[in-house]
Amino acid sequence: MKSKIYHQQNSNNSVVGSDNGCRSESPSPPLSPNRRVPRRQRRQTLFRASSFSFRRKLRYLLLLPMIYASGLLMCVGPFSGLVGWVYVPGSVYRSPEIYRKLRDDIFADNSTDVELSSVWKYKRRPKMQKPCPNSTVTSHLALNGESSALTLSGYLIVEANGGLNQQRSAICNAVAVAGLLNAVLVIPEFEFHAIWKDSSTFGDIYDEDHFISSLERYVKVLRHVPNEVMARFDYNLTTIPTIRVQAWATVKYYNGEVYPMLKEHGVIRISPFANRLAMSVPPYIQLLRCIANYKALKFSSPISTLAEKLVDRMVEKSSDTGGKYVAVHLRFEEDMVAFSCCLYEGGRAEKSEMDVIRQKSWKGKFKRRDRVIRPDLNRVIGKCPLTPLEVGMMLRGMGFDNNTSIYLASGRIYQPEKHLAPLQEMFPRLYTKESLATPEELAPFEGYSSRMAALDYTVSLLSEVFVTTQGGNFPHFLMGHRRFLFGGHAKTIIPDKPKLVLLLQDMEMRWEVFKKEMKQMLGESDRKGVMVPRLRKINRKTSIYTYPLPECECIFHLSSNFSTTGNIQNLGALHPTSNIMTSARL
Repeated sequence: MKSKIYHQQNSNNSVVGSDNGCRSESPSPPLSPNRRVPRRQRRQTLFRASSFSFRRKLRYLLLLPMIYASGLLMCVGPFSGLVGWVYVPGSVYRSPEIYRKLRDDIFADNSTDVELSSVWKYKRRPKMQKPCPNSTVTSHLALNGESSALTLSGYLIVEANGGLNQQRSAICNAVAVAGLLNAVLVIPEFEFHAIWKDSSTFGDIYDEDHFISSLERYVKVLRHVPNEVMARFDYNLTTIPTIRVQAWATVKYYNGEVYPMLKEHGVIRISPFANRLAMSVPPYIQLLRCIANYKALKFSSPISTLAEKLVDRMVEKSSDTGGKYVAVHLRFEEDMVAFSCCLYEGGRAEKSEMDVIRQKSWKGKFKRRDRVIRPDLNRVIGKCPLTPLEVGMMLRGMGFDNNTSIYLASGRIYQPEKHLAPLQEMFPRLYTKESLATPEELAPFEGYSSRMAALDYTVSLLSEVFVTTQGGNFPHFLMGHRRFLFGGHAKTIIPDKPKLVLLLQDMEMRWEVFKKEMKQMLGESDRKGVMVPRLRKINRKTSIYTYPLPECECIFHLSSNFSTTGNIQNLGALHPTSNIMTSARL
């Protein structure tokens, strides 16, 4: 069959071109500018050929991920039993063996490679401060004397769930939503959760009077819904219209879906309220989050008073290092180990114990057919909590000697006698809130996990070095708060856990090699401590609570409580009379 030929008539009426790029059999015309036509056709033909080749290669490129996914499904998914267990480097917990091998080298090497006063080398580059949207806030919220009462749209009730910092996130978002909807915010309720088992109210954790007065220029806050409004609902909160808002709801969603209901009923209830507002919001709404988090939310007097004592005692015990100490957020509690689905060195007995805890706390969540538990892969990808031993080896490798004072921010450690002993051996100056406070001082906090967490939060906030060992709201809020206080630097060590588990399985590794790797990890944490993501890319992963600058710097220009010298009196978690806390930003 003859191939189809496409002809094109040139200006001299000669025929040129074909489907294969060859010229026709007609005589060639004399040399002229029109000789460029065949070249163009050759280019077009080459383009077609290259396009065909690219499409052919693209098929293979698309096929490769499918083959990889199929292999992963066979090895990890429901068919893994047919393939058998596949060893993955770093998947086995051998840290105790490594520690026994390197123990003599660790204790022989007690030179101070890191001075606490000069751990952090990187500085945040100051940028031109944009005008603060203070006037924008006032104009948007219309809180100008008597006129504000005419423009308020209704009463907003929210229910904050989760632990201390998830509740904190909900509170800040509630203030922002109230400003967005021009509503009166009712002091948030706290949901009682079977995991946290904390019946604390807002006033038990935070100073209500301070919260209300700090926001009076921006959002009106009341302790309760007025009686005349409640009378319409038979004084029963459950009869008030309740809205289930989608996660990470946008400003458009609130204006289009929530605002009309608020105007119609005069009062609405949103439950649950965790992560119910998108991170990308107008500047005046973002500023409300900052004001709520760093100015309005101050811990209640019982919490802040004891927290100040704990900070003072840590500074006193750290006199050899100029009053500076390291705080470690150690997530090695029993429930965290169970939830992570990781295994350590307890064998079948540990696995059975963790299965019982998971079933008790999370019912059948971990027994669903589609739930595949692979402790080995969890460890490789960095989802397993670091043990106290691993934290100790990491810090000694980074150059912190045994004179370093360490504050352990944690609940009850899983099998504490066994797991805390190596860390105590490497760092004898190891303290907790239980060791710093007297039993009488701690008695009012016993049985209240959020109040205990508030103590840990404050002591960790004022440390020179903060170490996070597992994700969660606590380290994310704390890193953001530290960036706010310390000129944009989080001053936080974030371990590279996938790298660490590989090192802690190499039985041939020498102490000098491990130290070199840990110093690189410390340097990387230093570099990342001052990094700020571009605001145009902000999303739920780049939270205003973790990266508060530059927007939250405006707080220092909005209140007479904040002097130009950087005084941090009346800041969220800080007690207003603490000299240490007052000078933290200086």
